[in-house]
Amino acid sequence: MGTGVVAFNIAPKHALLCDTNPHLINFYSAIASGEITADSARSYLASEGKELLKKGEDHYYDVRIRFNQYHAPLDFLFLNRAGFNGMIRFNRKGEFNIPFCRKPKRFAQAYVTKIVNQIDYASKLFKFRDFIFKCQSFEETIKIGTGTDIIYCDPPYIDRHVDYYNGWDHGCEQTLYDVLSSTRSKFILSTWHHNDFRENEYIKTLWGKYHIRTRDHFYHVGGSEDNRNPMVEALITNYETPAYVIEEKKNNQLSIFDFQEVVGTL
Repeated sequence: MGTGVVAFNIAPKHALLCDTNPHLINFYSAIASGEITADSARSYLASEGKELLKKGEDHYYDVRIRFNQYHAPLDFLFLNRAGFNGMIRFNRKGEFNIPFCRKPKRFAQAYVTKIVNQIDYASKLFKFRDFIFKCQSFEETIKIGTGTDIIYCDPPYIDRHVDYYNGWDHGCEQTLYDVLSSTRSKFILSTWHHNDFRENEYIKTLWGKYHIRTRDHFYHVGGSEDNRNPMVEALITNYETPAYVIEEKKNNQLSIFDFQEVVGTL
């Protein structure tokens, strides 16, 4: 599932969204159930933002301690928006460990409104679409796919993300290849193809027999600016797709209509 941006933009009538990170699943499940609303999120962010402005990074670390103890979904949102570079990372004990982001006016009114609007969109989407959220492995999820399903996989990039909620290494990539190769469903896999320094060796050793389309992308995630470079991403499918162009909107979301050329009409 990751951030869910693909499913939320395409908005199919039915979707099963799975991730091994329980905090992502809990957050979106709370929106779907009405536990988190646009109004409650606005009130929470305004209050915590005021405390952050008054106490500085000490408040961020207080919330991080609180979240690691109680795992409240809104605290997870706060940490993700106030943490360094919007990253999500956990240590071996399962504790969120991203440091504070020192950008000024982190919870200015315009920024809070942007977050609240996104929650409002998701809330309305879940009322009119059958979205189910589950915390489970990709193996379990892929194996229940049928011949009428389309599976979209967005795993951590091999050789680039080594410390997500669960690690991602050669064994994970091999297992993903094995289960996708045996599925009855159509699948789309998003991964990295190459950058200015090296190639993703698994494109040739594992995925080469499938249809591969590429697009340029700037990699925004990284511990330092030196690690944020242009790269070419790959969309790998087990079925032929028409020629397409995926453009990015200013808010860094995929174009709904361009992506539908790949997945078809859902």
